[in-house]
Amino acid sequence: MKNRSWCLFAMAVLTACSHKQPGLDTIEQAAQALGGKARILGFQTLTIEGAGTDANLGQNVTPEGELPVWKVTSYREVVSPGTAQMGVEQVREAQFLFAGATVQKAFQGLDGEVGYNIAENGTISRLTETATRDRRLDLIHHPVTAVRAAFDPKARVGELRRLGNQDRVEITTRRGDVITLVLDRLTHLPAAVISRRYNENLGDVIVETVFSGYEDVNGLKLPSRLTTHIDKYPGFDLHVTRNAVDADPPPVTPPAAKATAAPPPPIKVTAQPVAKGIWWLAGSGNHHSILFEFDDHLTIFEVPLNEARSYAVIDKARSLVPNKPVTQAIVSHHHFDHSGGLRVAVAEGLTIITYRGNVEFFKYLVDRKFTVLGDELGQHNRPMHIIPVDDEMTLKDKSMEVRLYHLLDNPREGTNLFAYVPRDKILVQADLYDSSWNQYPWADNVLRNIALRGLQVEKDVPVHGQIEPWPQVVQTMRQRGAGGAAGGK
Repeated sequence: MKNRSWCLFAMAVLTACSHKQPGLDTIEQAAQALGGKARILGFQTLTIEGAGTDANLGQNVTPEGELPVWKVTSYREVVSPGTAQMGVEQVREAQFLFAGATVQKAFQGLDGEVGYNIAENGTISRLTETATRDRRLDLIHHPVTAVRAAFDPKARVGELRRLGNQDRVEITTRRGDVITLVLDRLTHLPAAVISRRYNENLGDVIVETVFSGYEDVNGLKLPSRLTTHIDKYPGFDLHVTRNAVDADPPPVTPPAAKATAAPPPPIKVTAQPVAKGIWWLAGSGNHHSILFEFDDHLTIFEVPLNEARSYAVIDKARSLVPNKPVTQAIVSHHHFDHSGGLRVAVAEGLTIITYRGNVEFFKYLVDRKFTVLGDELGQHNRPMHIIPVDDEMTLKDKSMEVRLYHLLDNPREGTNLFAYVPRDKILVQADLYDSSWNQYPWADNVLRNIALRGLQVEKDVPVHGQIEPWPQVVQTMRQRGAGGAAGGK
């Protein structure tokens, strides 16, 4: 009886093993459509060259306005899926008002667990673990690399899901990265790859790359166009001019990039007194904040960049005047590097003061899910209290007066608030001026706004750059303003 039971069990196991999972069957069909499993597993490197456009996420003139784009004039990517190596060289040109260099060159690399960038001046910077994971996902946002990843013995292939005329299969790579491969049911060719990622402003985002224009290249079918979206926003749209298989060696990773990554240095926030009850909160990086002391509370102008920077700024403000609470955060505008600390301010119970045109977008940011990398607001779900500013508003008591103004008719900053302290004739601004910028295409607009408000400015206290006398600011803007071409901060 026992022998018979063991035989039945063995037969069941053999029967189960003889039938592949539907998801794996679908992957096998995709491999066949792309050129065959042996060819998918056999190639060493893939080279992709072309040009296209890359949207500048979080930098539009208004929150719901069209995203400005970089024109990518030269793009060259070499990937080696067998060794998880990737190198991307590109040249891009700003198609929008820009204060920095309008033509930029960059190199982005990946070597397994090491992600890195090489700046135009040769400086090498190693990526964080999260950014490296995103780059590994970029490597398999391609038909042949995605299918190849599924054949790894240590990968896991999920169940088959059908949606319309498409099949969807989830793949978990040997390193634990997860993608969804979308396949055309008629041709069996990959139609898209989808992955879930983290964005410091948007939280959980879905990145989808769509493939089209397949062509035969050295025994493989490869797409001639790759179009990416990040949630509802357009991303990189690449028109491929050359696909090549085994034409180039894998990219070489510089030893400096492979060196053990040191933990990021602690965020430094310095406090420079500017006038009575006003401090410039600077320190590491080029995203600063300004602290105003009122009779019974403190107000911060700008919680910038990201969660870590904004927590450090709030902590510094509390340490400067420990007997008064920080109750308000003025967020100058919606650009992602300036609204990056919005959720931190809300989680800390600060009332948000911003231009009315930012209100609905800020509600949207606060309501988004943050589960890929959680944050305090996501854990405690605190409501946002917000004070909208139309054209102007004055915050005033016996200790302090701060006037807020909407920057009018600016071609780059549609929802920007700047501040003026009449007692000290101080201008506080974000994205209007930084002495290190190459050009100021909006210089005339900024000077016109100051004149329109009748402000007698003597000192500029910026979010970007250094504190300067106002006459020096005006001189620099006039010298470099006329040269501003298409190209913005």
